Amino acid sequence: MDQLLGDPLFASFAVGAVLLAGLSKGGFGGGIGFVGVLALSQVSSPVQAVAIMLPILCVMDLMGVWAYRKDWDRPSMKVLVIGCMIGTVIGTLTFKWMDEQLIRLMVGFIAIVFFIDFFRAGGEKAAARVLSKPVGYILGTIAGFTSFVIHAGLPPVAMYLLPQKLDKRIHVGTIVILFCVVNYAKILPYWWLGLFSMPNLSISLILMPLAPIGMFIGIKFNHLIPQKWFMRASYGILFVLGTRLLYEGLAPMF
Repeated sequence: MDQLLGDPLFASFAVGAVLLAGLSKGGFGGGIGFVGVLALSQVSSPVQAVAIMLPILCVMDLMGVWAYRKDWDRPSMKVLVIGCMIGTVIGTLTFKWMDEQLIRLMVGFIAIVFFIDFFRAGGEKAAARVLSKPVGYILGTIAGFTSFVIHAGLPPVAMYLLPQKLDKRIHVGTIVILFCVVNYAKILPYWWLGLFSMPNLSISLILMPLAPIGMFIGIKFNHLIPQKWFMRASYGILFVLGTRLLYEGLAPMF
């Protein structure tokens, strides 16, 4: 708590992280908690950033579920939830030995490959398609794992949902409700791993009132943006996140 109150740089990054995460989560889906982690990681350790953001993301999830409670794709949810729960278990068992650099490289590479494949398949003119269940289980497992480690579960989930060309509210609602389940499933494992220290929880509580503000802005933004531009923005976010993850993963090598 003293870190937040006594360090203007940390405070500014923390406030920005929560607002950005809320806007992204409410407007484009529940998997972009990494935006907040990325911002906080500039002034703290990635592990501390992950721990601080989880309670805040859980509060945002409650607002998101209420806003999108009638707008989600059930067949996709059934496939992705199974995979995400498997990935969460893997993340729990391997977290203490996890190399954050390797995780960033893996997720970033997958996101960029998917972005390139979007254009290879015909871009916006490509026909809507549903990937097979085994592919969905694999992507869901990767999403659950990367969400557990660095709250970066969106790219694998987007890879499964975007080719279906769902209505924007159905697309976002599916992601929001999926990551609500995933985030609440992470609470006990995070506690078991000792991530919920009193300093981290204190910072989370101080920042928590900002969560509804960011979510409100994001939900309103989703109503305003046309379907075509929503899809372009979603692929753009995927590309930016993937590029940033690759940069973060490769930078220590040089």
